[in-house]
Amino acid sequence: MPFWQCPKCKRVWQYPIEKCPDCFLNLERVKGKRAKVVGGGKTTIPSVFHQKVPYFVYLLEDENKNRWIQKSEKELKFGEETEKERAKDKNSVVLWRVKYDFFEAVEKSAEILNLKIDQSSKILILPTLVKDSHSYFRDNTSPEFLESTIQFLIEKGINPKNIKVCSQSFDEVEIEKKAQKSGLLEVCQRQKVIPFDLAKGNFFKKGDLEISEEVFKTDLILNLPILKIGKASSCENLFFLLKKENYLAQKYLYSEKEIFENLKKEIPEVLTIAEGDRVQDKRGVNYYLNLVLASFNPKNLDRVFLEIVKEKDLPEILKEVKIENIEILGRKISEVEFNF
Repeated sequence: MPFWQCPKCKRVWQYPIEKCPDCFLNLERVKGKRAKVVGGGKTTIPSVFHQKVPYFVYLLEDENKNRWIQKSEKELKFGEETEKERAKDKNSVVLWRVKYDFFEAVEKSAEILNLKIDQSSKILILPTLVKDSHSYFRDNTSPEFLESTIQFLIEKGINPKNIKVCSQSFDEVEIEKKAQKSGLLEVCQRQKVIPFDLAKGNFFKKGDLEISEEVFKTDLILNLPILKIGKASSCENLFFLLKKENYLAQKYLYSEKEIFENLKKEIPEVLTIAEGDRVQDKRGVNYYLNLVLASFNPKNLDRVFLEIVKEKDLPEILKEVKIENIEILGRKISEVEFNF
């Protein structure tokens, strides 16, 4: 759990603020390496956001004496240290709660998935960018989520010039208009990374597919979808790596499941970090899940998300994915699921 500390007066905040109100200095981010239980209890009374009982709430303390509370299904003893989880393979899915910003959730997800990034790596970021709407509609990946991900990469030593935020339009609305109205273009300009319209680039033919050459010039593809109930959002977002005309032709001839499986065979490794902050049900009602999900397997990620929101009508891409075979790390489904 990160904290923010004034370098002069040493006051500590659990949430990010720009400057110390007493010293007017920028705060330093302090991250603990260990956490132990120093208090807590068992809750048996349900609430709106915590409907499944019983559960445990613990007061945790790190080696810097900073404290915070955390919900858990697991019963821990006083003085017991929390476990550091690590993914066993590329099929694991990480669930992490968003507290004050997305940065910690992105950082923690990458840590649990054992992500190794070389400072000279070239990164392609693929956000959801499907409508020319403002960010509060949550049709597209939010500017806050994109910016936190870029900031995480820069903190890891990646040169902003080696980061490309890519997408293209599959309808009549120009991608530039979508990027500007959604707020994603402003993030790219502020962080000095390269926005790129894939439709204006070249495409390589791989079997029946025509895939953007940018895919093969990068060291890591970061798939950044915003999750939607009833959709395989992570899988479907990867279709924007295809040439528009080729995708429409493939869609006429094959199912989305077949297109996805063929695409997956031809492209390099993809890390999906998905935004599940706010979701909208089929009635148009919004819910706050405050989640980030991450995995190297987009099908597993989508399946876990639909289990969290209790969606029974699975898209064709996900129908063969068994939830019981997926290793879930960070938080458990029962800790974060919401009763719609």
